Amino acid sequence: METLEFKINIKAPRETVWNILWTDETYRKWTSVFCEGTYVVSNWNEGDKIHFLDPNGEGMNSIIEKKIPSEYMAFRHISALKNFKEMPIDEETKTWTGAMETYRLTLENGYTILDAKVDTLEKYIDYFKDVFPKGLEKVKELSEEKE
Repeated sequence: METLEFKINIKAPRETVWNILWTDETYRKWTSVFCEGTYVVSNWNEGDKIHFLDPNGEGMNSIIEKKIPSEYMAFRHISALKNFKEMPIDEETKTWTGAMETYRLTLENGYTILDAKVDTLEKYIDYFKDVFPKGLEKVKELSEEKE
C-alpha cells in the first residue's frame, strides 16, 4: 500500500472546517466527488464503528481510531460493506484491511491547513490523485462560504 497526502489552505477557523468535514449535510456534499450519494452511519465516538456507504449499501466498515475535535480524525478501514452488511475479511480484503485515512487541521497565518492522508492500493492511486483534491476544494468552498 501507498500513503497519499493532500493539503489545502482554507480561510476559515478550524472549527468551521471540522464541522464541514463531519456534519451529515456537508459531508454528503464534499464526498459526492467520490461517489454521488455517499454518506456515513456513525455515532462519531472514538473507538466506535463507522460505515461509509453509497446509496446501494456498498462501502467500508471502519473504526474511528482517534478523534480530537477540530484537530484530528483517523479512520482504520476493516472490511467491505455489501447490501448494508459487514462482509468477512477475505483474500482481497486482506490486501487493504488496516488501511488508515486521516485528517489533520492546523493553523498557519490565519488559514486552516487541512492535511488528509489515505492508504491505498496501487490500482486506486490515480483515482485518489484525481478526486481527493476535488473533495478538499469542496470542503474549502463550503468552509469559506460560512465565513
